Amino acid sequence: MRHFALELEDLHQRLLQMGGLVESVIRKSIRALVDRDTSVAEQVFQDEERINQLEMDIDSMGTRLLALHQPVARDLRFLTAALKINTDLERMGDLAVNITERALSLISVPPIKPLIDIPKMAGAVEQMLLRSLGAFVSGDADQAKLVLVSDDEVDALRDSIYRELVSFMQRDPTTVQSAVDLMFVARDLERIADHATNIAEDVVYLVQGVDIRHRAAESL
Repeated sequence: MRHFALELEDLHQRLLQMGGLVESVIRKSIRALVDRDTSVAEQVFQDEERINQLEMDIDSMGTRLLALHQPVARDLRFLTAALKINTDLERMGDLAVNITERALSLISVPPIKPLIDIPKMAGAVEQMLLRSLGAFVSGDADQAKLVLVSDDEVDALRDSIYRELVSFMQRDPTTVQSAVDLMFVARDLERIADHATNIAEDVVYLVQGVDIRHRAAESL
């Protein structure tokens, strides 16, 4: 059992390492967009390879521990949550790559507007991820539930960005491609927020043994 506990801790640490990398690539993707910096964009692509490798390592480790030890109660919930969190983190990394690719497209043309709302939205999304990972580390279900509330703020920011970009396209058709690229950035940020929400829900399940998916609002 001592060996099993050490392996669980190793899995826990690898998840945190992956979470830190994902948070970093999200921040870098927005920095590449705002600063129009291709060197930062390249860092995102390089970091994605590390994220993908960690995702495979964690998946292999978690699956092996489930098969060999047949855990029960909290250990079973931890491994189940860890495998789901692993998938959400990897998908966040993919979305950060999508944002970076849009950034590279936008770098090649003049900016249509100062970027204010998108960095604000990105900041809210990063806070959701950090809070969900913090709740995972501390085993704090109440902190995890705060992430669910923050998702509404992100959705509102996305809607505001969409409305502004539509108005730009209506006034000046030459801005359509750039505006569409920025819309995709906002959509990808909103999807990252959804994955942070998934992690928060997994933390609640881990700590309380309660599945709050599809009924998060009633459980708060």
